[in-house]
Amino acid sequence: MSRVWIVKRKHLLIAVVVVGLLASGWLYVSQGSFLPALAENSTPARTIHMVVGEFKSTTADGKTIEAYRWDPGTILVKQGEHIRLSIYGVNGESHPFIIEGLNISGEVKKGKETVVDFTADKEGIYRIICLTHADIAHGGPMIGYIVVD
Repeated sequence: MSRVWIVKRKHLLIAVVVVGLLASGWLYVSQGSFLPALAENSTPARTIHMVVGEFKSTTADGKTIEAYRWDPGTILVKQGEHIRLSIYGVNGESHPFIIEGLNISGEVKKGKETVVDFTADKEGIYRIICLTHADIAHGGPMIGYIVVD
C-alpha cells in the first residue's frame, strides 16, 4: 500500500523560503573563505613602471661624480594588492637587486626590461636595493622604497 502526500501550496512556499534563507546564511558566513580567492584571481595586477637613472656631474676640480637612482624612488601600494613592477634599465650595465622583506631578487640590465610580480600582504616599508651601488663610493646608495599601506 503506498502513501500519498498532499503538500499545500502554503507549506511548499514556506519550505522554499526556509531553504533560501539557510543557503544565503551559509554563503554569508563562508564568504571570507572563498570570495577573496575569487577576487584575487579576477583582479589584474597593477603595473608600476620604474627606470634606472643616473645623475652625473663634474666638480670644480674636474672630477666626474655620479649617482644611480630608481625612478620613481618611492611607490605606494595597498596591502594585499597584486603588483607587477616593470623596471627598465636606462643607465648602467647591470643592477642586481633585492627587495627586503618580500623575498624578491633580480637584475636590471641596460636596454632591457625586468618584471617582478608580488603581493605585499603586510603593511610596511620595503627597500629595493641595488647590490652594485650600495654606497657613495659605488655611485649610490641606490635604494628605492615600496610603501605598503
